[in-house]
Amino acid sequence: MLKTSRRKFMKTALAISALPLIVQASTKESDLRFIHVTDSHMDLSDDNSVEAMELMVDFVNENYKNLDFVLFGGDNFNNNAKNNADALKFKEIVDKLHCPSYHVRGNKEAQIDKLPLSTFNSLFLDTDAIHIEGRNWLLQHKSYLILGLDSCVENENNGLYTKETISFAQRALKTSKPCIILNHHPYTNYWKATDKKDLHKYVLNNTKEVQKELFSYSNLILTLSGHKHIDSVTSINKTKVVVTRGFIRPLDLDMYPMRYVEIIDKKIHEKLIYTS
Repeated sequence: MLKTSRRKFMKTALAISALPLIVQASTKESDLRFIHVTDSHMDLSDDNSVEAMELMVDFVNENYKNLDFVLFGGDNFNNNAKNNADALKFKEIVDKLHCPSYHVRGNKEAQIDKLPLSTFNSLFLDTDAIHIEGRNWLLQHKSYLILGLDSCVENENNGLYTKETISFAQRALKTSKPCIILNHHPYTNYWKATDKKDLHKYVLNNTKEVQKELFSYSNLILTLSGHKHIDSVTSINKTKVVVTRGFIRPLDLDMYPMRYVEIIDKKIHEKLIYTS
């Protein structure tokens, strides 16, 4: 019997784990494949964080060739470099993805004295595919509406949805098309914190109102958030509620986390994946 080395075995295992959940190709309007990356906190003072983003792009381009897009969930870069150098470097890197990428702000990008919203939009949302309204955007792709909702409070770490944001989302939901929401702040205290300051910082501050106003729509099928860096997959009513582990929190050396999502025959499949 042929013997397989541990190195070869691990390499094969990692290659298999990188494969999509469902291999069969499909061109149905109801089929969607994308990756969610959040909280990468790229920082030009940390070469490893820059190299991690470059690794992410190479990994996606090599292993996930049939994506519809990549969604970035905020705190993508630390927004602490002069002349927006980190934002420009981040854009340079993600523009090398083989598919489009769409972005929402996190609290890092919402330090508007360093990066005005208009500059963020011109860098990361300058495409005819996206409709921008105020702080929020909408993408119609195949049979889906992807909503980029800004949950940030300018120059603060906590988040909430303004009345305008809630109204924007409701108008999209009233179309009855299946909707996916991308935002930064999670909707629930899924890590079971007891400290009020912790809850104020990390949980969407008006989550009860938002859950009442938005999660009653049966066509809100999925939400994607970040901010806490801790992974979670739960549900609110019939909506799958995902918080993806922060990219800044590798599992091991060069194993940076992201979430692969595919919707096949109207069923949502998802899994946490790592860059190596």
